[in-house]
Amino acid sequence: MAGEFHPEGLKRHSMRERRSLVNAANFAALPEAGCSVDELIESLPDILAGANFKVLLRRLREIRDSGGPVVMAIGAHVIKCGLSPVVIDLMRRTIVTTVATNGAGAVHDWEIAFAGETSEEVAAELPAGRFGMTKETAAALAEAAHLAHEERAGLGETLGRLINERGLDYREHSILAAAAEYGVPATVHVAVGTDVVHMHPEADGADIGAATMADFRKICMVVSTLSRGAWLNIGSAVILPEVFLKAVAVARNLGCDLDGMVTANFDMFDLYRPRTNVVNRPSSNGFTIIGRHEIMLPLLRMGLISGPGE
Repeated sequence: MAGEFHPEGLKRHSMRERRSLVNAANFAALPEAGCSVDELIESLPDILAGANFKVLLRRLREIRDSGGPVVMAIGAHVIKCGLSPVVIDLMRRTIVTTVATNGAGAVHDWEIAFAGETSEEVAAELPAGRFGMTKETAAALAEAAHLAHEERAGLGETLGRLINERGLDYREHSILAAAAEYGVPATVHVAVGTDVVHMHPEADGADIGAATMADFRKICMVVSTLSRGAWLNIGSAVILPEVFLKAVAVARNLGCDLDGMVTANFDMFDLYRPRTNVVNRPSSNGFTIIGRHEIMLPLLRMGLISGPGE
């Protein structure tokens, strides 16, 4: 049996000899009410996400000021959080130069443009056999895919153009329509079987496949130019991080220099795939920012339209 413990024999040292991870110099500042956006952002603590956000914002401002490309890859939840005006404004200001989304993003974007509302109550509609059975949405997405296939164009560009040509009542809230108006590349990356419109008789696999393949090749071209640009993944946990990784692989295979590329993942949770495929693998300049989209994206916008160069 061990004897009694005697702490008098411990080897101790001065705190001044120790390396500490937290320093009071990095604490939050206290700006006054009515402060500028820059003052608010600079007041964040230089610790963990506060420090990361400030460094990322500085890098993005450098890209903005040099006219470099910025891709905003958004999941459908960004639209459902009411953030389309934020994305549209950043395109209008030529800060965001390409927008990418998944099939669900296209569905919600079109429904907002058509009716000013979207996102049905799945728990209530599913038992009744009504979930996803909206006829107008299915017809519009099928038409866009068919036209894109015929014209050898992408689904994002074609759907945005149709929204504008048909004069949909709420098109000012459509990201794809704004991209078409401003001449900003917009791509839609569809996984067949994941979207409600795929259940309908109008859905044609050949049309969908050709349209989304055109968009994949378009995004490969965009990614190949990101040596002095940025890819921001916002709220897509699987499809867009996978698309991005494959586009990076294509660009690298063709000898494109991506060493200076900045990547960031904005999400509500730290998830494996975006962290690995967006932040860690493709770039040595990767950032993870965790927080609610409806708070973080407006804050990012204010940071990007403020500061030096603006």
